[in-house]
Amino acid sequence: MAETKFHGLGRRKSSSARVTIQKGSGKFLINKVEAKNYLKSDILIKDALQPFEIIEQLNQWDINVNVSGGGLSGQSGAIRLGIARALVKVSEDYKPKLKAQKMLTRDARIKERKKPGLRKARRARQFSKR
Repeated sequence: MAETKFHGLGRRKSSSARVTIQKGSGKFLINKVEAKNYLKSDILIKDALQPFEIIEQLNQWDINVNVSGGGLSGQSGAIRLGIARALVKVSEDYKPKLKAQKMLTRDARIKERKKPGLRKARRARQFSKR
């Protein structure tokens, strides 16, 4: 019997998302809450579902996500990467399309650490000659 659930792990900034997809009617749950109630912004939801738009299979998969850490923008980016990785497990035929749109690349940019003697990572105190 073929596997019906496909898993993918996505990370972005300090967010981590475990994604499970399976054939269905297009239900999208994030931490057991409807995606529209969790992410609140249509732009973030569209960003998270971008891999399905690329392979032209929107609303044909049920998506269940456990996500933690970071803010909503980082979480939606982590979900996008997790969905793309799960789709590659569904079929290797999706890989060239997703790779061409840079959906399989992990964005490694994270917050720079604060340095001693500065207010933030690079922000120094204001200088006054007098």
